[in-house]
Formats: sequence, structure tokens, C-alpha cells
Amino acid sequence: MEGENQTVGAEFIIVGFNDFPQILVPLFLAFLLVYFLVLVGNLLIVVIIYSNTHLHTPMYFFLTNLAFLDICYTTIIFPNMLANFFLAGTHISLNRCLLQVFFFISMVSAEFLLLSVMAYDRYVAICNPLHYVETMNDVFCMKMAAGCWLFSFIDPIPHVVLISRLSFCRSHTINHFFCDFAALMNLSCSSTRAVETASYILGFIFGVTPFALTIASYINIISTILKIRSKEGRRKAFSTCGSHLTVLIYFYGVICSTYLRPPSTVSVNNNKVLSLLYVVVTPLCNPIIYSLKNRDFKNTLKKIKNIK
Repeated sequence: MEGENQTVGAEFIIVGFNDFPQILVPLFLAFLLVYFLVLVGNLLIVVIIYSNTHLHTPMYFFLTNLAFLDICYTTIIFPNMLANFFLAGTHISLNRCLLQVFFFISMVSAEFLLLSVMAYDRYVAICNPLHYVETMNDVFCMKMAAGCWLFSFIDPIPHVVLISRLSFCRSHTINHFFCDFAALMNLSCSSTRAVETASYILGFIFGVTPFALTIASYINIISTILKIRSKEGRRKAFSTCGSHLTVLIYFYGVICSTYLRPPSTVSVNNNKVLSLLYVVVTPLCNPIIYSLKNRDFKNTLKKIKNIK
């Protein structure tokens, strides 16, 4: 009963990067710049796609969803993280902490699913070009995007429910820069086996399965590309696929190495570093890899500049 009362009224302190006081200012400026670039880069994607009717295709429709996702993804983390640089530690209630866990897991799951859908779109375009318009019609694309968002909000529910039932009678100091569910479980004085089991199962469903489908799509894509006689055509196709696969392998690799392990065996400091890699780098790289190197985007940017 005592543990339950402590859990209900629990308030946590997020350490952030206050354990590195000598570099707080440079870190703050660096993260502020990254957040600004993420917002500008992804908003630019949305504006360009909306303003150019030639870009109203399935590929760019999903790219718009990904850009919006990255904006939400970073906004869940960055404002609180930046505010924490000016405080001795951000105080946050258990309910607010669970809310952050919920939306963070949702955004990660949505990115998994959207990347898989984008791979399928390229698979149909390259392997079945004659049926592309019929297969990737507006209704189908809307359903696919809606499904990604819907299932992504289902994923964190078991995590949040199970974590809310834990007792937190140890230190309430979270050695992280946001309410990471693995860091939360390290503070629990009750068994976390149920949460770990749910993490494995849901990680397989929303992480491993989309990754496997994405790899399967690209195996077929590469097999088809190799049959193209034009060297220039193969080069362009491989360049696009190579960039996409690089991001996929990077994103999935970091996420899986962070979360597809028993949280009780994970070093919190290592988790903090790994979390930076996907919270900071991935949303920053997506606009560059998926759009800013794209000829259609460059042409649209030139037109916008000429109008001004």
C-alpha cells in the first residue's frame, strides 16, 4: 500500500546533461540549432510538396507524413530538454512522464511503419510500374497513412499501463534527457518482467516486422534494378535505394540496440548516448536524404526564389 501511494504521487527529476556543467552552454546552443534546423527543414518539405502539384504523388504524400512526424517527434523531446539546461533538474509528475512516454513511443512506431510503407511504394513503382497508378491510388495511400498513425498510437498503451502499475520507491532521479521508459524501470522497486515482455512482443510487431517487410521490398527492388540495361538508370536507382537503406539500417540499428534488450541489463549512460543518435540525428538527416538531394525539390525551391 505504501509503494502504491508513492507511485501515485511520484514526482521525478530529469537530470538531462547537468552532469556535464563545463559544456552546458555549447550543448544548449548545439541542440537549439539542431531543433531549429529540424523544424525549418521538415516544414520546408511540407511547403514545397504542397506548392508544387507535380509533387502530389504517393511518394511525396508519404514524405509529407514523415516530415510532419519528425516535427512532432522532436517537439516532444526538445523543448523540455532545452529548458532543462537552465534548471538544476526538471521536475515532472508521473502522469506527465507517462504522457511523454506514450507520445514518444507512438512517434517511433509511426516512423517504423511509414518507412516500411515508403519502401513498399518504391517496390511497386520499380517492380510493377504498369500497375503503380492503379495500386497506389489516393484512397489506398490515405488508408496506409491512417493505418500507420492509428497503429502507432496503439503500440504504447501496454507500456504506459504496465509502467503506471510499478512502484517507484527508489531514487526519483531519471538519468536521461527525457522520460525514457527504460530509465523509468530502472527506478522501480517492483518486478518489471511484464513490461520487459511487452517490450519484446511490441518491439517485434512494430519494429522487427516492418523492418523485415522493408528489407523484403528492397531485395525485390535491387533484383529488378540489376536487370536494367542502362548504366545511368541503375546508378540513379541504386543511389536512391542506398540513401534510404542507410537511414533504415541506422535508425533500426540504434532503436533495436537500445530497446530490444532487457531494460534491467542496459546501462543508463549508454542509453542516453544512443538516444541522442536517433532523437537528434535522424530527424535532421531525413530532410536532406529524402528531399533536399531530390531534383524536383531543387527545381521547386528555385521557382519559389524567383517568385520572391
